[in-house]
Amino acid sequence: MSDHFKGTVLNHPAGLFTLFFTEMWERFSYYGMRAILVLFLTRSLMEGGWAWERSEALYLYALYTGFVYFTPLFGGMLADKILGYRKAIIIGAFTMAAGHMFMAFETPMFFYLGLTALIIGNGLFKPNISSIVGQLYDDEDKKDAAYTIFYMGINAGAFLGILLCGYIGEKIGWSYGFGLAMIFMIAGAVQFWMSGRIFGSIGLAPTDDGVADTGVADSIDTSVDSQVGKRMGIATGLFIGVALLIHLLYRFFLPDLLSYDTVLSATSTVIMPPLLLGSFVSIIYFLMSDPSLLKQEFDRMWAIVIFTFAIIFFWWAFEQAGGSMSIFAADYTDRTLEGGQAATFNLFNTLLTVIPMIVLTWVLLKLNSVSSHLTGMANKVLLASFAFVWIIVFFMLAFEWGFFLDFAESIGVNIDPNKTEVQASWFAILNSFFIITFAPLFSKFWDLKIITSGPVKFAIGLALLALGFGFLAWGSASIPQGAKAASVSMVWLILAYLFHTLGELCISPVGLSYVSKLAPVRLIGVMFGVFFMANFIANFAGGLTGSFIDTIVENNSMSAFFLIFTIVPLAMAGVLLLLKGFMKKIMHGID
Repeated sequence: MSDHFKGTVLNHPAGLFTLFFTEMWERFSYYGMRAILVLFLTRSLMEGGWAWERSEALYLYALYTGFVYFTPLFGGMLADKILGYRKAIIIGAFTMAAGHMFMAFETPMFFYLGLTALIIGNGLFKPNISSIVGQLYDDEDKKDAAYTIFYMGINAGAFLGILLCGYIGEKIGWSYGFGLAMIFMIAGAVQFWMSGRIFGSIGLAPTDDGVADTGVADSIDTSVDSQVGKRMGIATGLFIGVALLIHLLYRFFLPDLLSYDTVLSATSTVIMPPLLLGSFVSIIYFLMSDPSLLKQEFDRMWAIVIFTFAIIFFWWAFEQAGGSMSIFAADYTDRTLEGGQAATFNLFNTLLTVIPMIVLTWVLLKLNSVSSHLTGMANKVLLASFAFVWIIVFFMLAFEWGFFLDFAESIGVNIDPNKTEVQASWFAILNSFFIITFAPLFSKFWDLKIITSGPVKFAIGLALLALGFGFLAWGSASIPQGAKAASVSMVWLILAYLFHTLGELCISPVGLSYVSKLAPVRLIGVMFGVFFMANFIANFAGGLTGSFIDTIVENNSMSAFFLIFTIVPLAMAGVLLLLKGFMKKIMHGID
Protein backbone atom coordinates (compact mmCIF):
# COMPACT_ATOMS: atom_id res chain seq x y z
CA MET A 1 0.00 0.00 0.00
CA SER A 2 1.36 3.43 -0.98
CA ASP A 3 2.20 6.00 1.69
CA HIS A 4 -0.66 8.25 0.70
CA PHE A 5 -3.14 5.54 1.77
CA LYS A 6 -1.59 4.79 5.18
CA GLY A 7 -3.43 7.58 6.98
CA THR A 8 -6.93 8.86 6.37
CA VAL A 9 -8.83 12.02 7.22
CA LEU A 10 -12.63 11.89 7.03
CA ASN A 11 -12.28 8.47 5.34
CA HIS A 12 -10.15 9.90 2.52
CA PRO A 13 -6.38 9.59 1.93
CA ALA A 14 -4.28 12.10 3.84
CA GLY A 15 -2.77 13.10 0.50
CA LEU A 16 -6.13 14.56 -0.51
CA PHE A 17 -5.93 17.04 2.33
CA THR A 18 -2.34 17.96 1.55
CA LEU A 19 -3.65 18.91 -1.89
CA PHE A 20 -6.64 20.56 -0.18
CA PHE A 21 -4.41 22.99 1.72
CA THR A 22 -2.03 23.58 -1.20
CA GLU A 23 -4.95 24.52 -3.42
CA MET A 24 -6.43 26.55 -0.58
CA TRP A 25 -3.41 28.87 -0.43
CA GLU A 26 -3.27 29.19 -4.21
CA ARG A 27 -6.95 30.14 -4.32
CA PHE A 28 -6.36 32.52 -1.38
CA SER A 29 -3.87 34.41 -3.51
CA TYR A 30 -5.90 34.26 -6.73
CA TYR A 31 -9.28 35.29 -5.35
CA GLY A 32 -7.79 37.71 -2.84
CA MET A 33 -6.11 39.60 -5.68
CA ARG A 34 -9.10 39.25 -8.01
CA ALA A 35 -11.44 40.68 -5.37
CA ILE A 36 -9.60 44.00 -5.36
CA LEU A 37 -8.37 44.15 -8.97
CA VAL A 38 -11.35 45.95 -10.57
CA LEU A 39 -11.94 48.02 -7.42
CA PHE A 40 -8.31 49.17 -7.41
CA LEU A 41 -8.41 50.08 -11.09
CA THR A 42 -11.72 52.00 -10.91
CA ARG A 43 -11.37 53.83 -7.58
CA SER A 44 -10.35 57.46 -7.69
CA LEU A 45 -6.80 58.71 -7.21
CA MET A 46 -7.86 60.09 -3.81
CA GLU A 47 -8.86 56.54 -2.83
CA GLY A 48 -5.49 55.17 -3.93
CA GLY A 49 -6.79 53.67 -7.18
CA TRP A 50 -5.89 54.32 -10.79
CA ALA A 51 -9.23 55.96 -11.75
CA TRP A 52 -9.79 53.85 -14.87
CA GLU A 53 -13.08 53.80 -16.73
CA ARG A 54 -15.24 50.80 -15.81
CA SER A 55 -15.09 49.42 -19.34
CA GLU A 56 -11.28 49.60 -19.43
CA ALA A 57 -10.98 47.87 -16.05
CA LEU A 58 -13.30 45.10 -17.20
CA TYR A 59 -11.37 44.69 -20.46
CA LEU A 60 -8.23 44.01 -18.40
CA TYR A 61 -10.23 41.77 -16.06
CA ALA A 62 -11.47 39.82 -19.07
CA LEU A 63 -7.97 39.33 -20.46
CA TYR A 64 -6.43 38.34 -17.13
CA THR A 65 -9.15 35.98 -15.91
CA GLY A 66 -9.35 34.49 -19.38
CA PHE A 67 -5.66 33.79 -19.84
CA VAL A 68 -5.21 32.23 -16.39
CA TYR A 69 -7.46 29.46 -17.71
CA PHE A 70 -5.81 29.23 -21.14
CA THR A 71 -2.29 28.41 -20.03
CA PRO A 72 -3.37 25.24 -18.12
CA LEU A 73 -3.72 23.49 -21.49
CA PHE A 74 0.02 23.86 -22.05
CA GLY A 75 0.84 23.29 -18.39
CA GLY A 76 -0.98 19.96 -18.60
CA MET A 77 1.00 18.99 -21.69
CA LEU A 78 4.33 19.89 -20.05
CA ALA A 79 3.46 17.85 -16.97
CA ASP A 80 2.25 14.86 -18.99
CA LYS A 81 5.31 14.73 -21.21
CA ILE A 82 8.26 16.35 -19.39
CA LEU A 83 7.96 17.73 -15.86
CA GLY A 84 5.53 15.46 -14.03
CA TYR A 85 2.63 16.89 -12.06
CA ARG A 86 4.48 17.61 -8.83
CA LYS A 87 7.38 19.57 -10.33
CA ALA A 88 4.97 21.59 -12.50
CA ILE A 89 2.92 22.52 -9.42
CA ILE A 90 5.99 23.71 -7.50
CA ILE A 91 7.34 25.82 -10.39
CA GLY A 92 3.89 27.29 -11.00
CA ALA A 93 3.36 28.16 -7.34
CA PHE A 94 6.63 30.07 -6.97
CA THR A 95 6.01 31.87 -10.28
CA MET A 96 2.63 33.06 -9.01
CA ALA A 97 4.20 34.23 -5.74
CA ALA A 98 6.58 36.38 -7.79
CA GLY A 99 3.61 37.76 -9.71
CA HIS A 100 1.86 38.93 -6.55
CA MET A 101 5.08 40.54 -5.36
CA PHE A 102 5.39 42.53 -8.61
CA MET A 103 1.78 43.74 -8.34
CA ALA A 104 2.39 45.08 -4.83
CA PHE A 105 4.73 47.73 -6.30
CA GLU A 106 1.69 49.38 -7.99
CA THR A 107 3.63 50.67 -11.00
CA PRO A 108 2.37 49.95 -14.54
CA MET A 109 5.42 47.96 -15.63
CA PHE A 110 5.48 45.72 -12.55
CA PHE A 111 1.68 45.49 -12.52
CA TYR A 112 1.54 43.99 -16.01
CA LEU A 113 4.62 41.86 -15.31
CA GLY A 114 2.87 40.53 -12.22
CA LEU A 115 -0.28 39.63 -14.15
CA THR A 116 1.85 37.84 -16.73
CA ALA A 117 3.64 35.80 -14.05
CA LEU A 118 0.29 34.87 -12.50
CA ILE A 119 -1.01 33.69 -15.87
CA ILE A 120 2.07 31.53 -16.54
CA GLY A 121 2.24 30.13 -13.01
CA ASN A 122 -1.43 29.24 -12.96
CA GLY A 123 -0.98 27.30 -16.20
CA LEU A 124 1.59 25.05 -14.56
CA PHE A 125 -0.32 24.73 -11.27
CA LYS A 126 -4.02 24.48 -11.98
CA PRO A 127 -4.51 21.37 -14.18
CA ASN A 128 -1.86 19.30 -12.48
CA ILE A 129 -3.01 19.53 -8.90
CA SER A 130 -6.49 18.45 -10.07
CA SER A 131 -4.88 15.53 -11.92
CA ILE A 132 -3.16 14.27 -8.76
CA VAL A 133 -6.49 14.21 -6.90
CA GLY A 134 -7.88 11.74 -9.42
CA GLN A 135 -4.77 9.55 -9.19
CA LEU A 136 -5.28 9.00 -5.44
CA TYR A 137 -8.29 6.75 -6.07
CA ASP A 138 -8.75 3.36 -7.69
CA ASP A 139 -12.48 3.43 -6.89
CA GLU A 140 -14.16 5.64 -9.52
CA ASP A 141 -17.25 6.02 -7.33
CA LYS A 142 -15.23 7.83 -4.64
CA LYS A 143 -14.04 10.55 -6.99
CA ASP A 144 -17.19 12.71 -6.90
CA ALA A 145 -16.98 12.96 -3.12
CA ALA A 146 -13.20 13.51 -3.25
CA TYR A 147 -13.46 16.35 -5.75
CA THR A 148 -16.23 17.95 -3.69
CA ILE A 149 -13.95 17.92 -0.61
CA PHE A 150 -11.10 19.26 -2.75
CA TYR A 151 -13.49 21.95 -3.95
CA MET A 152 -14.05 22.94 -0.32
CA GLY A 153 -10.32 23.61 -0.14
CA ILE A 154 -10.56 25.83 -3.20
CA ASN A 155 -13.34 27.81 -1.61
CA ALA A 156 -11.80 27.93 1.84
CA GLY A 157 -8.87 29.70 0.20
CA ALA A 158 -11.17 31.96 -1.79
CA PHE A 159 -13.11 32.81 1.39
CA LEU A 160 -10.01 33.77 3.38
CA GLY A 161 -8.34 35.52 0.45
CA ILE A 162 -11.33 37.71 -0.40
CA LEU A 163 -12.00 38.44 3.27
CA LEU A 164 -8.46 39.38 4.27
CA CYS A 165 -7.00 40.80 1.03
CA GLY A 166 -10.26 42.67 0.45
CA TYR A 167 -10.31 44.14 3.96
CA ILE A 168 -6.63 45.10 3.97
CA GLY A 169 -6.75 46.38 0.38
CA GLU A 170 -9.82 48.56 0.88
CA LYS A 171 -9.13 49.67 4.46
CA ILE A 172 -5.32 50.03 4.57
CA GLY A 173 -3.88 50.06 1.05
CA TRP A 174 -4.13 48.17 -2.20
CA SER A 175 -0.45 47.18 -2.25
CA TYR A 176 -0.82 45.52 1.16
CA GLY A 177 -3.70 43.46 -0.20
CA PHE A 178 -1.58 42.32 -3.16
CA GLY A 179 1.37 41.63 -0.82
CA LEU A 180 -0.71 39.45 1.49
CA ALA A 181 -1.64 37.28 -1.51
CA MET A 182 2.09 36.80 -2.14
CA ILE A 183 2.81 35.65 1.43
CA PHE A 184 0.28 32.83 1.38
CA MET A 185 1.17 31.75 -2.14
CA ILE A 186 4.71 31.19 -0.88
CA ALA A 187 3.29 29.23 2.08
CA GLY A 188 1.36 26.96 -0.28
CA ALA A 189 4.38 26.37 -2.51
CA VAL A 190 6.69 25.48 0.39
CA GLN A 191 4.09 23.25 2.04
CA PHE A 192 3.52 21.20 -1.13
CA TRP A 193 7.24 21.01 -1.91
CA MET A 194 7.89 19.50 1.53
CA SER A 195 5.03 16.98 1.26
CA GLY A 196 6.36 14.83 -1.58
CA ARG A 197 6.67 11.58 0.40
CA ILE A 198 2.95 11.41 1.10
CA PHE A 199 2.20 10.87 -2.62
CA GLY A 200 4.59 7.98 -3.20
CA SER A 201 5.27 7.73 -6.96
CA ILE A 202 2.19 9.72 -7.98
CA GLY A 203 2.97 12.84 -9.99
CA LEU A 204 6.66 12.15 -10.60
CA ALA A 205 8.35 12.99 -13.91
CA PRO A 206 7.29 10.69 -16.79
CA THR A 207 9.12 7.53 -17.79
CA ASP A 208 9.32 5.61 -21.06
CA ASP A 209 6.06 6.70 -22.67
CA GLY A 210 5.70 10.26 -21.46
CA VAL A 211 2.85 9.49 -19.09
CA ALA A 212 3.09 11.46 -15.86
CA ASP A 213 0.25 9.88 -13.93
CA THR A 214 2.26 7.44 -11.79
CA GLY A 215 5.81 7.88 -12.97
CA VAL A 216 5.92 4.44 -14.62
CA ALA A 217 5.13 3.17 -18.08
CA ASP A 218 1.66 1.79 -18.79
CA SER A 219 0.27 -0.62 -21.32
CA ILE A 220 -0.94 1.91 -23.87
CA ASP A 221 0.93 2.20 -27.15
CA THR A 222 2.12 5.78 -27.50
CA SER A 223 4.12 5.40 -30.72
CA VAL A 224 4.76 8.50 -32.75
CA ASP A 225 1.75 9.59 -34.74
CA SER A 226 2.82 9.50 -38.38
CA GLN A 227 -0.07 11.79 -39.30
CA VAL A 228 0.80 14.50 -36.77
CA GLY A 229 2.06 16.87 -39.49
CA LYS A 230 -1.16 16.56 -41.45
CA ARG A 231 -3.26 17.03 -38.33
CA MET A 232 -1.27 20.12 -37.38
CA GLY A 233 -1.76 21.53 -40.87
CA ILE A 234 -5.53 21.02 -40.77
CA ALA A 235 -5.70 22.45 -37.24
CA THR A 236 -3.78 25.54 -38.39
CA GLY A 237 -6.13 25.94 -41.36
CA LEU A 238 -9.15 25.69 -39.04
CA PHE A 239 -7.66 28.30 -36.75
CA ILE A 240 -7.12 30.75 -39.62
CA GLY A 241 -10.51 30.03 -41.18
CA VAL A 242 -12.51 30.48 -37.97
CA ALA A 243 -10.61 33.65 -37.04
CA LEU A 244 -11.25 35.16 -40.49
CA LEU A 245 -14.92 34.17 -40.35
CA ILE A 246 -15.38 35.93 -36.99
CA HIS A 247 -13.63 39.02 -38.34
CA LEU A 248 -15.92 39.07 -41.41
CA LEU A 249 -18.98 38.73 -39.18
CA TYR A 250 -17.72 41.73 -37.23
CA ARG A 251 -17.23 43.76 -40.40
CA PHE A 252 -20.69 43.06 -41.85
CA PHE A 253 -22.89 42.76 -38.76
CA LEU A 254 -21.09 44.53 -35.88
CA PRO A 255 -19.02 47.28 -37.52
CA ASP A 256 -19.14 49.46 -34.38
CA LEU A 257 -16.94 46.95 -32.55
CA LEU A 258 -14.15 47.63 -35.04
CA SER A 259 -13.87 51.20 -33.74
CA TYR A 260 -11.84 51.45 -30.53
CA ASP A 261 -10.12 54.08 -28.41
CA THR A 262 -7.42 52.19 -26.51
CA VAL A 263 -5.10 49.21 -26.84
CA LEU A 264 -7.12 47.33 -24.21
CA SER A 265 -10.42 47.84 -26.03
CA ALA A 266 -8.86 46.86 -29.36
CA THR A 267 -7.34 43.71 -27.85
CA SER A 268 -10.54 42.70 -26.06
CA THR A 269 -13.13 43.42 -28.74
CA VAL A 270 -11.31 43.06 -32.06
CA ILE A 271 -8.29 40.79 -31.64
CA MET A 272 -9.14 38.29 -28.91
CA PRO A 273 -12.54 36.84 -29.94
CA PRO A 274 -11.38 35.59 -33.39
CA LEU A 275 -8.13 34.22 -31.95
CA LEU A 276 -9.92 32.61 -29.01
CA LEU A 277 -12.60 30.82 -31.02
CA GLY A 278 -10.14 29.81 -33.71
CA SER A 279 -7.80 28.32 -31.10
CA PHE A 280 -10.59 26.42 -29.38
CA VAL A 281 -11.87 24.83 -32.59
CA SER A 282 -8.38 23.89 -33.82
CA ILE A 283 -7.32 22.38 -30.47
CA ILE A 284 -10.49 20.30 -30.23
CA TYR A 285 -9.92 19.04 -33.79
CA PHE A 286 -6.28 18.14 -33.08
CA LEU A 287 -7.15 16.16 -29.96
CA MET A 288 -10.16 14.39 -31.46
CA SER A 289 -8.27 13.43 -34.66
CA ASP A 290 -5.64 11.43 -32.73
CA PRO A 291 -5.59 8.04 -34.55
CA SER A 292 -4.44 6.22 -31.39
CA LEU A 293 -7.83 6.83 -29.75
CA LEU A 294 -9.94 3.72 -29.35
CA LYS A 295 -13.68 3.96 -30.15
CA GLN A 296 -14.66 4.15 -26.49
CA GLU A 297 -11.97 6.75 -25.77
CA PHE A 298 -13.08 8.80 -28.78
CA ASP A 299 -16.71 8.83 -27.62
CA ARG A 300 -15.83 9.70 -24.04
CA MET A 301 -13.61 12.55 -25.16
CA TRP A 302 -16.55 13.94 -27.12
CA ALA A 303 -18.53 13.79 -23.88
CA ILE A 304 -15.82 15.90 -22.23
CA VAL A 305 -16.05 18.39 -25.12
CA ILE A 306 -19.84 18.70 -24.65
CA PHE A 307 -19.45 19.20 -20.88
CA THR A 308 -16.74 21.75 -21.64
CA PHE A 309 -19.02 23.64 -24.03
CA ALA A 310 -21.87 23.66 -21.48
CA ILE A 311 -19.71 24.89 -18.63
CA ILE A 312 -18.68 27.92 -20.71
CA PHE A 313 -22.19 29.32 -20.28
CA PHE A 314 -22.07 28.73 -16.54
CA TRP A 315 -18.75 30.48 -15.90
CA TRP A 316 -19.55 33.24 -18.40
CA ALA A 317 -22.37 34.33 -16.10
CA PHE A 318 -20.87 33.24 -12.78
CA GLU A 319 -17.65 35.22 -13.27
CA GLN A 320 -19.54 38.49 -13.21
CA ALA A 321 -18.75 38.20 -9.49
CA GLY A 322 -15.31 39.77 -9.86
CA GLY A 323 -16.39 42.30 -12.50
CA SER A 324 -19.86 43.78 -12.96
CA MET A 325 -21.14 42.41 -9.63
CA SER A 326 -18.21 44.09 -7.84
CA ILE A 327 -19.18 47.36 -9.52
CA PHE A 328 -22.82 46.74 -8.54
CA ALA A 329 -21.74 46.16 -4.93
CA ALA A 330 -19.50 49.25 -4.83
CA ASP A 331 -21.73 51.77 -6.63
CA TYR A 332 -25.33 50.52 -6.58
CA THR A 333 -25.69 48.84 -3.18
CA ASP A 334 -26.41 50.43 0.19
CA ARG A 335 -23.48 49.22 2.30
CA THR A 336 -23.72 51.58 5.28
CA LEU A 337 -25.19 50.15 8.49
CA GLU A 338 -25.91 51.90 11.78
CA GLY A 339 -27.07 50.99 15.29
CA GLY A 340 -28.64 47.57 15.59
CA GLN A 341 -28.06 46.76 11.94
CA ALA A 342 -24.34 47.39 12.33
CA ALA A 343 -24.17 45.22 15.47
CA THR A 344 -26.12 42.43 13.74
CA PHE A 345 -23.78 42.55 10.75
CA ASN A 346 -20.67 42.49 12.95
CA LEU A 347 -22.04 39.48 14.84
CA PHE A 348 -22.84 37.71 11.57
CA ASN A 349 -19.44 38.59 10.12
CA THR A 350 -17.70 37.31 13.24
CA LEU A 351 -19.52 33.97 13.11
CA LEU A 352 -19.05 33.82 9.33
CA THR A 353 -15.31 34.18 9.80
CA VAL A 354 -14.57 32.29 13.01
CA ILE A 355 -16.62 29.12 12.42
CA PRO A 356 -14.95 28.21 9.09
CA MET A 357 -11.56 29.02 10.64
CA ILE A 358 -12.27 26.61 13.49
CA VAL A 359 -13.33 23.89 11.03
CA LEU A 360 -10.25 24.39 8.85
CA THR A 361 -7.98 24.38 11.89
CA TRP A 362 -9.56 21.10 13.04
CA VAL A 363 -8.98 19.54 9.62
CA LEU A 364 -5.38 20.76 9.69
CA LEU A 365 -4.77 19.27 13.14
CA LYS A 366 -6.36 16.01 12.00
CA LEU A 367 -4.07 15.95 8.94
CA ASN A 368 -1.06 16.65 11.15
CA SER A 369 -1.95 13.74 13.44
CA VAL A 370 -1.94 11.18 10.60
CA SER A 371 0.82 12.54 8.34
CA SER A 372 3.42 14.23 10.54
CA HIS A 373 5.77 11.24 10.17
CA LEU A 374 5.84 11.87 6.41
CA THR A 375 5.37 15.63 6.14
CA GLY A 376 6.45 17.08 9.48
CA MET A 377 8.08 20.26 8.14
CA ALA A 378 5.27 20.86 5.64
CA ASN A 379 2.74 20.62 8.46
CA LYS A 380 4.75 23.12 10.50
CA VAL A 381 4.56 25.58 7.59
CA LEU A 382 0.80 25.05 7.49
CA LEU A 383 0.43 25.54 11.24
CA ALA A 384 2.50 28.75 11.15
CA SER A 385 0.44 30.06 8.22
CA PHE A 386 -2.79 29.40 10.06
CA ALA A 387 -1.45 31.11 13.19
CA PHE A 388 -0.73 34.21 11.07
CA VAL A 389 -4.23 34.10 9.59
CA TRP A 390 -5.76 33.87 13.08
CA ILE A 391 -3.80 36.98 14.13
CA ILE A 392 -5.08 38.96 11.13
CA VAL A 393 -8.65 37.73 11.69
CA PHE A 394 -8.51 38.66 15.39
CA PHE A 395 -7.48 42.27 14.75
CA MET A 396 -9.84 42.68 11.78
CA LEU A 397 -12.84 41.65 13.89
CA ALA A 398 -11.64 43.58 16.93
CA PHE A 399 -11.38 46.79 14.89
CA GLU A 400 -14.92 46.40 13.58
CA TRP A 401 -16.23 45.87 17.14
CA GLY A 402 -14.51 49.09 18.22
CA PHE A 403 -11.45 47.70 20.01
CA PHE A 404 -7.81 48.80 19.54
CA LEU A 405 -8.94 51.88 17.60
CA ASP A 406 -5.67 53.74 18.25
CA PHE A 407 -3.73 50.83 16.76
CA ALA A 408 -6.17 50.69 13.86
CA GLU A 409 -5.67 54.37 13.13
CA SER A 410 -1.89 53.99 13.33
CA ILE A 411 -1.93 51.44 10.48
CA GLY A 412 -4.39 53.41 8.35
CA VAL A 413 -7.69 51.70 9.23
CA ASN A 414 -10.32 54.39 9.81
CA ILE A 415 -13.19 53.08 11.94
CA ASP A 416 -16.36 55.07 12.63
CA PRO A 417 -17.72 53.72 15.95
CA ASN A 418 -21.23 54.89 15.05
CA LYS A 419 -21.64 52.99 11.81
CA THR A 420 -20.25 50.15 9.74
CA GLU A 421 -19.49 50.31 6.05
CA VAL A 422 -19.37 46.87 4.46
CA GLN A 423 -16.49 46.53 1.98
CA ALA A 424 -17.60 46.07 -1.62
CA SER A 425 -15.34 43.00 -1.83
CA TRP A 426 -17.04 41.41 1.23
CA PHE A 427 -20.02 40.09 -0.71
CA ALA A 428 -17.80 37.81 -2.77
CA ILE A 429 -16.91 35.80 0.36
CA LEU A 430 -20.52 34.63 0.49
CA ASN A 431 -19.87 32.29 -2.44
CA SER A 432 -17.05 30.60 -0.56
CA PHE A 433 -18.96 30.56 2.73
CA PHE A 434 -21.98 28.91 1.12
CA ILE A 435 -19.73 26.32 -0.53
CA ILE A 436 -18.00 25.51 2.77
CA THR A 437 -21.47 25.21 4.31
CA PHE A 438 -23.20 23.18 1.60
CA ALA A 439 -20.37 21.15 0.01
CA PRO A 440 -20.49 18.35 2.62
CA LEU A 441 -24.26 18.07 2.10
CA PHE A 442 -23.84 17.89 -1.67
CA SER A 443 -21.05 15.32 -1.28
CA LYS A 444 -23.37 13.11 0.79
CA PHE A 445 -26.24 13.74 -1.63
CA TRP A 446 -24.20 12.59 -4.65
CA ASP A 447 -23.21 9.47 -2.69
CA LEU A 448 -26.92 8.61 -2.31
CA LYS A 449 -27.07 8.35 -6.14
CA ILE A 450 -30.57 9.86 -6.34
CA ILE A 451 -29.33 11.89 -9.30
CA THR A 452 -26.55 10.16 -11.23
CA SER A 453 -26.77 11.75 -14.67
CA GLY A 454 -24.02 14.25 -15.45
CA PRO A 455 -26.12 16.27 -17.92
CA VAL A 456 -28.94 16.56 -15.35
CA LYS A 457 -26.53 17.78 -12.67
CA PHE A 458 -25.18 20.37 -15.11
CA ALA A 459 -28.71 21.48 -16.10
CA ILE A 460 -29.73 21.94 -12.46
CA GLY A 461 -26.61 24.01 -11.85
CA LEU A 462 -27.32 26.30 -14.80
CA ALA A 463 -30.95 26.77 -13.69
CA LEU A 464 -29.91 27.72 -10.14
CA LEU A 465 -27.37 30.20 -11.54
CA ALA A 466 -30.09 31.77 -13.69
CA LEU A 467 -32.35 32.09 -10.65
CA GLY A 468 -29.64 34.03 -8.81
CA PHE A 469 -29.39 36.54 -11.64
CA GLY A 470 -33.18 36.69 -11.72
CA PHE A 471 -33.08 38.02 -8.14
CA LEU A 472 -30.54 40.67 -9.16
CA ALA A 473 -32.72 41.71 -12.11
CA TRP A 474 -35.71 42.00 -9.80
CA GLY A 475 -33.81 43.86 -7.10
CA SER A 476 -32.32 46.38 -9.54
CA ALA A 477 -35.67 47.23 -11.14
CA SER A 478 -35.84 50.45 -9.10
CA ILE A 479 -32.52 51.77 -10.46
CA PRO A 480 -33.24 54.58 -12.97
CA GLN A 481 -32.09 54.21 -16.56
CA GLY A 482 -28.57 55.57 -16.99
CA ALA A 483 -27.85 55.83 -13.24
CA LYS A 484 -24.17 55.75 -12.23
CA ALA A 485 -24.98 55.04 -8.58
CA ALA A 486 -27.85 53.81 -6.40
CA SER A 487 -28.55 52.30 -2.97
CA VAL A 488 -30.48 49.05 -3.33
CA SER A 489 -30.69 46.49 -0.54
CA MET A 490 -27.84 44.08 0.12
CA VAL A 491 -30.39 41.25 0.20
CA TRP A 492 -30.36 40.90 -3.60
CA LEU A 493 -26.62 40.31 -3.76
CA ILE A 494 -26.82 37.83 -0.89
CA LEU A 495 -29.59 35.85 -2.63
CA ALA A 496 -27.67 35.92 -5.91
CA TYR A 497 -24.53 34.53 -4.31
CA LEU A 498 -26.54 31.82 -2.54
CA PHE A 499 -28.13 30.46 -5.73
CA HIS A 500 -24.95 30.91 -7.77
CA THR A 501 -23.16 28.79 -5.18
CA LEU A 502 -25.78 26.04 -5.19
CA GLY A 503 -25.47 25.96 -8.97
CA GLU A 504 -21.69 25.83 -8.76
CA LEU A 505 -21.85 22.78 -6.48
CA CYS A 506 -23.87 20.98 -9.15
CA ILE A 507 -21.34 21.72 -11.88
CA SER A 508 -17.75 22.46 -10.95
CA PRO A 509 -16.62 19.60 -8.68
CA VAL A 510 -18.81 17.21 -10.65
CA GLY A 511 -17.22 18.45 -13.89
CA LEU A 512 -13.71 17.85 -12.54
CA SER A 513 -14.72 14.34 -11.53
CA TYR A 514 -16.17 13.56 -14.99
CA VAL A 515 -12.97 14.67 -16.73
CA SER A 516 -10.99 12.38 -14.46
CA LYS A 517 -13.36 9.46 -15.19
CA LEU A 518 -13.75 9.97 -18.94
CA ALA A 519 -10.28 11.02 -20.11
CA PRO A 520 -7.77 8.37 -21.26
CA VAL A 521 -5.07 8.07 -18.59
CA ARG A 522 -2.32 9.13 -21.02
CA LEU A 523 -4.24 12.33 -21.84
CA ILE A 524 -5.70 13.25 -18.46
CA GLY A 525 -3.49 16.32 -17.95
CA VAL A 526 -4.27 17.60 -21.44
CA MET A 527 -8.01 17.03 -21.02
CA PHE A 528 -7.99 18.90 -17.71
CA GLY A 529 -6.28 21.68 -19.65
CA VAL A 530 -9.07 21.59 -22.27
CA PHE A 531 -11.68 21.67 -19.51
CA PHE A 532 -10.02 24.71 -17.98
CA MET A 533 -9.83 26.28 -21.44
CA ALA A 534 -13.61 26.57 -21.16
CA ASN A 535 -12.95 28.88 -18.23
CA PHE A 536 -10.64 30.89 -20.50
CA ILE A 537 -13.43 31.46 -22.99
CA ALA A 538 -16.04 32.01 -20.28
CA ASN A 539 -13.95 34.39 -18.16
CA PHE A 540 -12.92 36.43 -21.16
CA ALA A 541 -16.45 36.53 -22.58
CA GLY A 542 -17.86 37.31 -19.14
CA GLY A 543 -15.50 40.22 -18.60
CA LEU A 544 -16.13 41.47 -22.13
CA THR A 545 -19.91 41.29 -21.65
CA GLY A 546 -19.58 42.98 -18.28
CA SER A 547 -17.70 45.87 -19.90
CA PHE A 548 -20.97 46.85 -21.59
CA ILE A 549 -22.71 47.43 -18.25
CA ASP A 550 -22.70 51.23 -18.64
CA THR A 551 -23.93 51.05 -22.25
CA ILE A 552 -26.78 48.68 -21.36
CA VAL A 553 -27.79 50.68 -18.28
CA GLU A 554 -27.81 53.93 -20.29
CA ASN A 555 -29.85 52.48 -23.17
CA ASN A 556 -32.06 50.05 -21.21
CA SER A 557 -31.71 49.33 -17.50
CA MET A 558 -29.69 47.47 -14.89
CA SER A 559 -32.45 44.85 -14.84
CA ALA A 560 -31.97 44.26 -18.58
CA PHE A 561 -28.25 43.74 -17.98
CA PHE A 562 -28.84 41.01 -15.39
CA LEU A 563 -31.64 39.40 -17.40
CA ILE A 564 -29.08 38.52 -20.08
CA PHE A 565 -27.40 36.25 -17.52
CA THR A 566 -30.77 34.78 -16.55
CA ILE A 567 -32.03 33.77 -19.98
CA VAL A 568 -28.87 32.34 -21.58
CA PRO A 569 -27.99 29.79 -18.83
CA LEU A 570 -31.64 28.63 -18.73
CA ALA A 571 -31.51 27.96 -22.47
CA MET A 572 -28.29 25.93 -22.10
CA ALA A 573 -29.88 23.91 -19.28
CA GLY A 574 -32.69 22.95 -21.67
CA VAL A 575 -30.19 21.84 -24.32
CA LEU A 576 -28.42 19.55 -21.85
CA LEU A 577 -31.67 17.89 -20.82
CA LEU A 578 -32.40 17.19 -24.47
CA LEU A 579 -28.94 15.63 -24.89
CA LYS A 580 -29.21 13.39 -21.81
CA GLY A 581 -29.82 10.15 -23.75
CA PHE A 582 -27.09 10.82 -26.31
CA MET A 583 -24.60 11.68 -23.57
CA LYS A 584 -25.35 8.48 -21.68
CA LYS A 585 -24.61 6.48 -24.83
CA ILE A 586 -21.22 8.06 -25.58
CA MET A 587 -20.02 7.88 -21.97
CA HIS A 588 -20.13 4.06 -22.18
CA GLY A 589 -21.31 3.17 -18.68
CA ILE A 590 -20.08 6.26 -16.85
CA ASP A 591 -23.18 8.17 -15.78
